[in-house]
Amino acid sequence: MTQTIGCDSLVLHKTKPAVVLRSGDKLEILFQDGKKLSVRPKDLVVLHPGPIDFAELKPPPGDVLSAWELLEGTTTTLAELAELAYGAYTPASAWAAWEWVIDGLYFSGAPETIYVHTGPQVEKEQTTRAARATEAQAWSGFLERAYQRRFESEDSRYLAEVEQMAYGRRDKSKVLAELGRTQTPESAHSLLLELGVWDVAINPYPQRMDLPTESPVLDLPELPAEERRDLSHLPAFAIDDEGNRDPDDAISLDGDRLWVHVADVAALVAPNSAVDLEARARGANLYLPEGVVTMLPWRATEQLGLGLAEVSPALSFGLRVTPDGAVADLEITPSWVRVTRLTYEKADGMIDQEPLRTLHAWASQHAARRRQQGAVSLDLPEVRIKVVDGKVVIAPLLSLRSRDTVTELMLMAGEAVAQLAIERELAMPFTLQEAGEPMGTPQTLSDMFAGRRRMRPSQQSTRPGPHAGLGLPAYVRVTSPLRRYLDLVAHQQLRAWLAGQSLLDEPALLERVGAAEAIGGAVRRAEALARQHWTIVYLQQQPDWSGQGVIVEKMGLRATVLIPELAWEFRVHLREDRPLDSVVRITYSGANLPQLDAHLRAR
Repeated sequence: MTQTIGCDSLVLHKTKPAVVLRSGDKLEILFQDGKKLSVRPKDLVVLHPGPIDFAELKPPPGDVLSAWELLEGTTTTLAELAELAYGAYTPASAWAAWEWVIDGLYFSGAPETIYVHTGPQVEKEQTTRAARATEAQAWSGFLERAYQRRFESEDSRYLAEVEQMAYGRRDKSKVLAELGRTQTPESAHSLLLELGVWDVAINPYPQRMDLPTESPVLDLPELPAEERRDLSHLPAFAIDDEGNRDPDDAISLDGDRLWVHVADVAALVAPNSAVDLEARARGANLYLPEGVVTMLPWRATEQLGLGLAEVSPALSFGLRVTPDGAVADLEITPSWVRVTRLTYEKADGMIDQEPLRTLHAWASQHAARRRQQGAVSLDLPEVRIKVVDGKVVIAPLLSLRSRDTVTELMLMAGEAVAQLAIERELAMPFTLQEAGEPMGTPQTLSDMFAGRRRMRPSQQSTRPGPHAGLGLPAYVRVTSPLRRYLDLVAHQQLRAWLAGQSLLDEPALLERVGAAEAIGGAVRRAEALARQHWTIVYLQQQPDWSGQGVIVEKMGLRATVLIPELAWEFRVHLREDRPLDSVVRITYSGANLPQLDAHLRAR
């Protein structure tokens, strides 16, 4: 039923008091600030029939608490409450009583039905309000400290959302909004550093890429009892960088035959097992300067790493190298091998001694053949970044004959497996690369830099195809099953073939390739960003650092400079025109770690 509202009535429009100036189908009302509005009757609530004068709309003397005590636990009306509390029902007492209803501590409801709260209800609300007041005071204190870049332990609860923002797990933060900061992970990272909640040792990028930061903990079966060829009489060498913890390949010479021994991971990890599914979800080891997050449980490395026990189980690839550098006569067998671990530096000192001398010669023949087939060789500076007791150590990866030899022998094994897969029609995860823009033989750093830009990214496929960068007609990665999931899949396929069992069909293989491709980009991105992060930390730990850079790209006075000792590229404005490959002096003057921005100048 539509209420009748007369002129001069005290009404409520939303939460504001007003007086009715004109009635009818449309009412004209006047607010205390002098503004007028035309409204429908249903949009108003009548507090008093009037007449009223806004100047008199002040709380009269009264005793609301006594009225509450008399009415506790019952219902009443606004008129009755006004009379009990203030002695009369007037516009002023009606508005004063209504403000108590709005407050909600003792009363609630509408003018015609007001609920009078009980004592326990009032006590509960008072407790809630006290808690809100305390929280508001604590929040205000936190904001004041944050503005002053101070942090106390009780502030942690407010900064939890900022940490989630810095890790890329949420896109909005009340704290950042209150402090007038942009809603970005970088802004959150900056605040956490400023307050001392985080230090430079926290690398947020793996979590921003939604990657696991701990190695899996899963049970592995024992090595199955099966026939293995005993190759332990052959001197075998696992050659890696110093400190390597997952040796998964080794090489040996057997007369006119090369053996590439690879950790026999597929002997323990069957397709669709729990460990296989976990490795598929991770795609590869995550290599960070602060440590390695493995795709397989560490127990896999302990059981299968070559050279970690006196005799190691392997899947061995035996092949011959023809005089023109081609690979032939592939033989694959589960084996036992006795492996000696060497660093690249140690092996380089042995490269002119047998058996490494012959292996190096075969590798050189194969490399020459690949170059004839269009392989691209880029010798850009590389470094190894490690964090040791909080200190960043950056060391160059030297261009050594031993490193080139091992790389080439691994490529030979991959080429031979690809040939086998094509000949026997075995489903395999092939690695392909389309040819990029034509380039000559790179000679200088700027040539190498330009050549890298021209190259197309490699991709995985269930169908064979050429790898232009390697100069190979087909290629399958098989030498790192402890570190790369698709290498493990290739081993699973080869083991099934050797045992006369069913292989994964192309749809199943395509599913695995797709999963590896999907996660692979995030892994590579996280590794690259981590390297940038720790390179900047390295510079911050050496604030007086200076070094040499090489101009590798130019556009007018804008140039890209490569710092070989850091393997770091940055853009700079040159003071004067300088030719490509000019050496310039680089000075460091500071950095913005969350933005991965080092302040470097070229002179």
